[in-house]
Amino acid sequence: MQYHEAASLLFDLRRYGAKPGTESTADLLATVGDPHEDLACVQVAGSNGKGSTTRMVESVLREAGLTVGLYTSPHLEDVRERIRVDGRKVPRSELCEFVEAIQPHVVERAADGESPTFFEAMTALALWHFDREDVDVAVLEVGIGGRLDATSVVEPVASAVTTVSLEHTQLLGDTVEEIATDKAHVAPAGRPLVTGTTGDALAAVREQAGDVLTVGDDDADVRTSYGGRENHVEAAVSVAGEDTDGTEWRVDTRIPTLGAHQATNAGIACALSRQAGDELGAAVTEATLARGLRNAHWPGRFEVLDDAPLTVLDGAHNPAACERAGETLAEFDYGELHVVFGAMHDKAHREMAAGLPEIDAVYTCEPDLQRAEDDAVLARVFEDAGVAAPQPCGAVDSALDRALDAAGPEDCVLVTGSLFTVAEGRTRWTRVQVPTRVEDVDDASEVLTDAAVTDDEIAALRADGVHRVLRTRLQGRQATKIRDSLLTHGGECAVSGLETEGERLDVVLMGTLAEFAALADDIEDGPDGLAQFARELRETLDLDSGTGSDGAVDYPWTDGTAVMGILNVTPDSFHDGGEYDAVEDALERVREMVDAGVDIVDIGGESTRPGADAVSVEQERDRVVPVVEAVRDAGIEVPISVDTRRAEVARAALDAGADICNDVSGLGDPEMRFVAAEYDAPLVVMHSIDTPVDPENDIAYDDVVNDVLDQLRERVLLAEKAGLDREQIVVDPGLGFGKTAAESFELLDRVDEFDALGCPILVGHSHKSMFGAIGRADGERLPATVAGTAIAADRGADVIRVHDVRENVDAVRVAEGVQDPETLDG
Repeated sequence: MQYHEAASLLFDLRRYGAKPGTESTADLLATVGDPHEDLACVQVAGSNGKGSTTRMVESVLREAGLTVGLYTSPHLEDVRERIRVDGRKVPRSELCEFVEAIQPHVVERAADGESPTFFEAMTALALWHFDREDVDVAVLEVGIGGRLDATSVVEPVASAVTTVSLEHTQLLGDTVEEIATDKAHVAPAGRPLVTGTTGDALAAVREQAGDVLTVGDDDADVRTSYGGRENHVEAAVSVAGEDTDGTEWRVDTRIPTLGAHQATNAGIACALSRQAGDELGAAVTEATLARGLRNAHWPGRFEVLDDAPLTVLDGAHNPAACERAGETLAEFDYGELHVVFGAMHDKAHREMAAGLPEIDAVYTCEPDLQRAEDDAVLARVFEDAGVAAPQPCGAVDSALDRALDAAGPEDCVLVTGSLFTVAEGRTRWTRVQVPTRVEDVDDASEVLTDAAVTDDEIAALRADGVHRVLRTRLQGRQATKIRDSLLTHGGECAVSGLETEGERLDVVLMGTLAEFAALADDIEDGPDGLAQFARELRETLDLDSGTGSDGAVDYPWTDGTAVMGILNVTPDSFHDGGEYDAVEDALERVREMVDAGVDIVDIGGESTRPGADAVSVEQERDRVVPVVEAVRDAGIEVPISVDTRRAEVARAALDAGADICNDVSGLGDPEMRFVAAEYDAPLVVMHSIDTPVDPENDIAYDDVVNDVLDQLRERVLLAEKAGLDREQIVVDPGLGFGKTAAESFELLDRVDEFDALGCPILVGHSHKSMFGAIGRADGERLPATVAGTAIAADRGADVIRVHDVRENVDAVRVAEGVQDPETLDG
């Protein structure tokens, strides 16, 4: 079964409406061996805030060292987002395997008129996947209610009800009290139910659950306070409580989800995490809570993506949520408010419009769904609300284009009304176009020149001699427009067989540069919201030559592949541990590397090899900083990178004279991106599963390059939101970190595909165990490393990180000479 077939079968279940009860989910699970029976689960129910709270709990428990499954809904781009283990989406291969296993059961039940629903099937898939991955705990966001929700097939070790308001009254009851009673059925046996409810809802929850742990103001068991914004993407919160054994605890931290209501969600997450940790024997300390909360990123929920203009994406889809968005927006100073608004037809549009703050301009739009309300209808709603001249724009991308064009740097652009609207708008920052180069335009020009073709004809025809293959993801109607247009101009376009409304589709475009240029011209002014895609296409394929980056900062990798020399000032690094841990030895090594032609010196004070000894922040800082200071005091003019996963060490090294942060944990320390932005320092972000490396962690990839790209793009976006430009964010695919030798070699071969992220690319392969696969033992891997360097440079890597500088500098120069022989004559 192919992925599009399996996913289509799941999406086809959407036609069956929600029905109360856990029997159908239990039957599904029985067909795959009842995988849920031995799972430790945390359930989070509520009318609002349950998604944010679920994400916070997952982040804290991962910080405590547990392997954590996460089940949430809905998804923004890919249905597999709903099911994650330690942040990784369920692989396509596993989704296919699950659907094949349940298909006979689904067909049989459908024949009896009792088909499982989409949510029931996804819940069963999540529990099945978590069992296969042997997670320590699964954190589940409840769908509707609690008593009869599909997730209630489990017996939770800890549970919460966040808030209660009138919703799904046809299923849950006509009053807040009835709905609260239903939700309170998620209460665990033997532990208090954690809740942020108040008033009548709290009374109903208490009556149903019995023992409860309240979260909220000073009268609650767990007390929370919201300190407001600390920067443009984080807010300060304080949480204090007391465990059942009398242990008092307090957390003062920042969270990446803005809004006063998020303080309550953070309090609920802290209480739940401590309960779960107690049940599982994991230490959930105050430091664990603080760091876990700060790493709990939740896309599309008051997500600030830019500050000039202030650009906010918030999936508010009801009046109360719109009011909360307005309250949070009041924490910012801005000029005019430009709102991009798209909503489903069954929502309370007038009440939502009334809940938003005063609007200067509104651009209504329609997400690619039949349920989306007509943009003209929404424009009339805002006109009636007193907004002058609302603009119906059709596609979300078109509305966002107009808003960003109209807004000044001091203004605010708010994208809201639906998570579907936010999801389509967010692709402006997250979509990647992955090019595969078939030939080079210079080669085409050379062939034409050799054939004595005139200069005019060369200029006109050389693009016809270059073929490109480009992979990306688009909304269905956009994919159709792209396919039709490219075919018209002589190219080819293949679209995923997944034909489900509202889902982004994989699209492969094939053609010459001339055909792609014609496509860009064709779509940039159309009504389908493809103007931004046309701009991305021109940039990805360099269709507008001569529009270079005048005035750009000159980094070591600006004009070619830079060689980064590794200097480990540690006693236990895998290749050179103990050789340079004395400052004078390290300084001499730097001189040797500079003489050999190094472009950057990378100084590290902690080993990331398997089994390496733990090093405190103080120890690592005391190893690194004196070496940085010695290099600067000696007047050696070479860019210095600090190889660390700790923001405190990075700050100290930058103060001492370092220039670049090299974070092998991929922003595991939430402060790292802000330190780099504060110092305007380039930041290397590596794809890493475990730091230090855990050789026992066997990771399943569908396609290692695509999967690593997918995970790195969100890391890059975090760094960008902190204030770094993409030319400063260096991506490292992390060869050897959570990858097999075969996967590492594939990353090396396809490293050019990481150009899709718009960032410089670093390859670190020096003396790694991947070369054991070709029969080279430790100590015999220099020739293999040099060969890998030549391949990486040929594929377009911007930085090569190696131990042996002279040999690898030569390899880079050979690769560059092959690419452009004329430079060798100068």
